[in-house]
Amino acid sequence: MTGHIVAVARDRDHRFAKPLCQSIQLIAGLGVAGDAHAGATVQHRSRLAKRAAEPNLRQVHLIHAELLDELAAKGFAVAPGELGENVTTREIDLLGLSRGTRLRLGANAVIEVTGLRNPCVQIDNNIGPGAMAATLDRAPDGSLVRKAGVMAIVVAAGEVHTGDAIAVLTQPADHQALKPV
Repeated sequence: MTGHIVAVARDRDHRFAKPLCQSIQLIAGLGVAGDAHAGATVQHRSRLAKRAAEPNLRQVHLIHAELLDELAAKGFAVAPGELGENVTTREIDLLGLSRGTRLRLGANAVIEVTGLRNPCVQIDNNIGPGAMAATLDRAPDGSLVRKAGVMAIVVAAGEVHTGDAIAVLTQPADHQALKPV
């Protein structure tokens, strides 16, 4: 399974949207250089008070551009980076990946998928009322489907550019469904 990177983004400050840039540097064990969420331990503001010493499973946030297309069809104009992601992809089924899947971004960077991003009310606050609900769905069995992207840790460092390829390197032998992290 291969796709490509539509956009990359980072922000030194804890803001919802991230400004786009031509490239980002991924640092093994830490995340995106120059991003507020980079670190070996939890960096997300809502989790710092309770889980500050836990490993940071949210070093890199990826969203599939197909979600942005879906949101546009529902009347929400959302550009890459505006949902807080570091990497916007196309033509790779991020939500269908197993926990533990390793992806190569660009020539050298390798990340490992840790779980799903849990949509929050900030999506409504920044995109518009109803936008958060538009990132959720129901599976045929009635279970909740979260479509706001996946989270990952950096396994191997590398520079990642807009337009680079993204490919699945390895997947666990037993598929492990993604859960919010």
